[in-house]
Order: sequence, then structure tokens, then C-alpha cells
Amino acid sequence: MTFTPTPQQLRDADRRCREMASPERQLQAALHQAEGYRNFLASLTGLLAAVFVLKGQEDLSKLADTPRWWVTGLLIAGFLALIAASWLGVLAVHGRPGEEILLEAGRLLRYEKKRTKTIWLLVECARWLALAGVLCVAAAVIVTWVVPGGK
Repeated sequence: MTFTPTPQQLRDADRRCREMASPERQLQAALHQAEGYRNFLASLTGLLAAVFVLKGQEDLSKLADTPRWWVTGLLIAGFLALIAASWLGVLAVHGRPGEEILLEAGRLLRYEKKRTKTIWLLVECARWLALAGVLCVAAAVIVTWVVPGGK
């Protein structure tokens, strides 16, 4: 049994496609996705901080010099990457404070298209920074687990 759409269903689908492709709807979709990533990044950063505090070695000074510097560097890099990713998420959702939108139809359409592209770019950068941050923090935790303590 195959589905054969009626002419009315095809017209309705065509209308929905045009609506979804409009700059306004694209901007709304981009903002919605950016809000989800922002919330994810905030919870991920908190979770990683808790995991490291609970599961890592309590005293990094017991590690030899080289592993201790690696752990410190990885943690700093990881948390900086997560902070930057969170910041990009906030910028994607909220934009820059005081940004002026000129209320003229052509300019509004150009703004919506440009803002949508900017949001997608910020979210993509935030995703990669979050991945890098997670990998750095995970690597730091693994180093504290596998390198024997005691000086």
C-alpha cells in the first residue's frame, strides 16, 4: 500500500515548506537549538567539575613534577575551553548587548539571515570547544588515576 497525497495535502505541505524556509522561522530554529546547547554546556561543565573533585586524586602535589604539570595544564585548558563554549552559547542565544536592529523590511530580512548564520557558527564552535574541554578534563582525570602517587 503506497501513500498518494491529495492535491490539498501537497498544497499544505508546500505552504509549510515555504514557512519553514522563511528567515524568521530559520532564526527561531537556530535560537532554539542554541538554547539547548547552552543548557547542555552549563550542566556538562558542572558535572565535570564534580567528577574531577570526587574521582581525581585528592592531592596533586603527590604526583611527580611532569604528570602534575600535565594534569594542571589539561585542567586549565579543559575548563577554559568549557567556559569559552558556554560564552559562545550565550552569545548565540542572546546576541550582543545593545545590538540595534533597524526596523525596515529589507534590513530586517538581511538581519534575520545574517543572525541565523552567526548562530549556527557560534553553536558549531561551542560544540567543538566543549568536546575539547571534555577530552582535556577526562585526560587529566585519567593521568591522576594511572600515574602512581608519592614523591
